[in-house]
Amino acid sequence: MSETHSAGQDDGERTVRVLIVDDQPLVRRGLTLILTPAPAITVVAEAENGEQALTLARLHRPDVVVMDIRMPVLDGVAATQRLTQERPECRVLALSTFDMDEYVVAALRAGAYGFLPKDSSPEELVAAIRTVHAGEAAVAPRLLTRLISTYVTSAPAAPRRPPAVTEPGDLTPREVEVWRLLATGLDNHEIARSMEISVSTVKNYITSIFDKLAVRDRAQAVIAAYESGLVTVRQA
Repeated sequence: MSETHSAGQDDGERTVRVLIVDDQPLVRRGLTLILTPAPAITVVAEAENGEQALTLARLHRPDVVVMDIRMPVLDGVAATQRLTQERPECRVLALSTFDMDEYVVAALRAGAYGFLPKDSSPEELVAAIRTVHAGEAAVAPRLLTRLISTYVTSAPAAPRRPPAVTEPGDLTPREVEVWRLLATGLDNHEIARSMEISVSTVKNYITSIFDKLAVRDRAQAVIAAYESGLVTVRQA
C-alpha cells in the first residue's frame, strides 16, 4: 500500500482525486505516471488489493477509483460492491486485461460506472476518468451490449422482472422503446434518429427510465433489459 500525489495542474476546474488499485506494482506506477501530467487530476494513493483500497478510500475520499478486477485478498468486484455501498458518491472505473470478460459485467452489476481494457491509450484512460467522474457510463455502447448479451443471459441469478411488467404502466410505451433501443447498443443520437425525436427528449426519457427501474446508469439499464427479457441474444 502506498500513497502518492501527482502534480496535476488545476486549470480552474475541480481537481479529480483518483485512487489506483492493482496487484501489480508496475501497473500501479505506470497508471500513476500516466495521470501525473493530466490537468486537474491528482492520484492520492495506490493500493494492491481490494481491502487496501477500501481502507485508503476511507482515508483519502477519492472521487474516482481505478479498480483492477482480478486481485488477491479481495477482488475488484467485491471491493466495488462494498465501496459503492460505503461511498456512493465515489465512482469506480474497472480495469481488465480482456475486453470480453464476465468479471467486467459483475463489476458493472456491483456498481462500477465504467470499464476500460488495460491496453487502452493514456488519452482513453484520462477521458474515462473524467467521464465517470461526471456520473456517466464510460463503456462504448456496442461493447457494453456485447459484454452483457454474452454473460448476463447465462448468469445463474434468477431473472429480474422490470417494473414495466410487475407494475403495469410504470414505464410508458415510449420509455420502453427507448429502453429497448438503448439496450441494443444505440447511443442517444441514434435513438433520436430511430424514433424521430430530439436528443434532449431522449435524455429526458432515459432519466425517467433510470428512476423507474431504480438503476443508476446506462450499464445497469442494459443489464436490466437482458435480465427482464426485454431484449434477447440473437442466435446466428
